[in-house]
Amino acid sequence: MGQNLKEAKKKSAWVLDIIGKKKLSPAEKKQVIGESVKYWVDHVNEGFLKYRKSVSTDYTAVEWEDEGAVFRDINGKEFIDMLGGFGVYVTGHRHPKVLKAVMDQLNRQGIHSQELIDPLRTYLAHLVSLITPGDLQYAFLTNSGTESVEGCLKMAVLTTGRHKFIGAIGGFHGKSMGALGGTSKAVFREPFLPLLNWSHVPFGNVDALKTMMESCDFSGDRVAAVVLEPILGEGGIVVAPPGYLAAARELCDKFGAMLILDEIQSGMGRTGKMFACEHDGVVPDLMALGKGFGGGIMPIGAVVGTAKTWERYIDNPFLHTTTFGGNPPACAAAIATINVLLDEDLPRQAGEKGVYMLKQLNALAAKYPKILKLARGRGLMLGMEFMDNDLGYEVAKQLFGRSILISGTYINARVLRLEPALTISRAQLDVFLGALEDSLKAVAKTRRMK
Repeated sequence: MGQNLKEAKKKSAWVLDIIGKKKLSPAEKKQVIGESVKYWVDHVNEGFLKYRKSVSTDYTAVEWEDEGAVFRDINGKEFIDMLGGFGVYVTGHRHPKVLKAVMDQLNRQGIHSQELIDPLRTYLAHLVSLITPGDLQYAFLTNSGTESVEGCLKMAVLTTGRHKFIGAIGGFHGKSMGALGGTSKAVFREPFLPLLNWSHVPFGNVDALKTMMESCDFSGDRVAAVVLEPILGEGGIVVAPPGYLAAARELCDKFGAMLILDEIQSGMGRTGKMFACEHDGVVPDLMALGKGFGGGIMPIGAVVGTAKTWERYIDNPFLHTTTFGGNPPACAAAIATINVLLDEDLPRQAGEKGVYMLKQLNALAAKYPKILKLARGRGLMLGMEFMDNDLGYEVAKQLFGRSILISGTYINARVLRLEPALTISRAQLDVFLGALEDSLKAVAKTRRMK
C-alpha cells in the first residue's frame, strides 16, 4: 500500500468525527461496517472473521456502544452480553463511577513522567494489599493478564534461583513466551517450542503433582513454582476439587517452590468471593490479576506477592520495569472498580446469581440430555458443556440470533462460558435462560433429538 501521510491525515480526521457523533446517518453506518470488514481483512487478520461468522446473522455485527450488561451494534440492535469480555466486565459496561474516575484523571493527567512518584500507583497497591488474602503485600502493575503471569514467573525465579515450572493440563495463562509455557494446549504452544522449562500434570490430581515434584527434586531440576488457576477458565470452567489447592500449597512449602495462582479470570469478585482461592482458604506466594481488574474501562493487571517474593526485586528494582503499566487512568479505573465491588457487594451478588443459574441450567440439561451435558462453575464464572463441539457452536449461533452474545473456551471447545457483568439483573438472566431454552429446542428439532 505504501506510505501516504496525506490520506492518513484525511482518514484519521473522518474517524475522529465519527467518534464524536452521537448519531450516525445510514450512509455512515454502512461505511463503517464495510470499511471495518475490509480493513480487518487487509490489516488485522482475515482468519478471525471466519471464527466470528458464528456470531453473524443478516449482517456483519459491529459493536458500537454499551452500558450495564448489554451492548448495541452500530445499527442499534441490543444484545445481552453473557460473555462479558471473557470476564472483563465485573462492574458492568461503563459503570458510571469507574468511568468518572478515568475521565477525572484524564482531565488532570494522562501518562505520568515515570521519574517522580505517581500517587495512584501507590494507593492502588495499598488497596490490593487490603483486598487480597493472607500476607500478600506488594503489587507490580501491568497492562494485561499475560504480563502479570510473566512477572510472577520472574519473581519465582528470583526468589528460588530455580527455573522449573509445573502447570496443569487444561491450564491457560496467556500467549507471551513465558506464560505460553504454562498454557497447556499443543495448538498454541507447538509452533513456538522450545519454551521455558515446563511440565504439566492433570488438574486436580494431587498424586500426580506430588510425583512430579518428587521427581524434579530427586533429579536436581527443582521446581521454582507451581502455576494453577483455582478454576480452569479456557480449560472448560473446571473448579479445583476440594483440598487440591491446599495440597498444592503444602507440596510447594515442602519442596521450597512458590505457589502462583492465576486469578486473572476468576478474581475481582467473579466467583462469589473477591478471589477464588478464598473458597479453599489458600494463600499463594504470588497472584496474577488482569481482566476485571480495570472494571471493563481500562486494561490493567497486577503481579501480587509476599514480602519474601519481593526481596531480590527490592535489592534491584530495575530487574522488572514497565512503561505503561500502572498508568494514572488505569489505576483510577482499578481503584474505582475495587470501590464499586465493595460498595455494591458484587461478590455476594455474583455468588447468589451463580447458585440460581446453575439450578436453572442443570434443569435444562436434564430436559435436553442429548444436547447439554451439564453446567458447572462458581458465581458468575460458569460453563455449559455440550455433548460435542458442533452442538455448542449451533447453540451459540442460535443464541446470537436471539440477541445473546456467548462464546466457547479456548482449550475445551465443548464448553460455552457464561461470564456476564456481576451487575446483571435477575430479569436479564431470565431473558437469557428463555433464549437458551428456545435455542436448545431449535437445535433439537434440527438434529431430531432432545
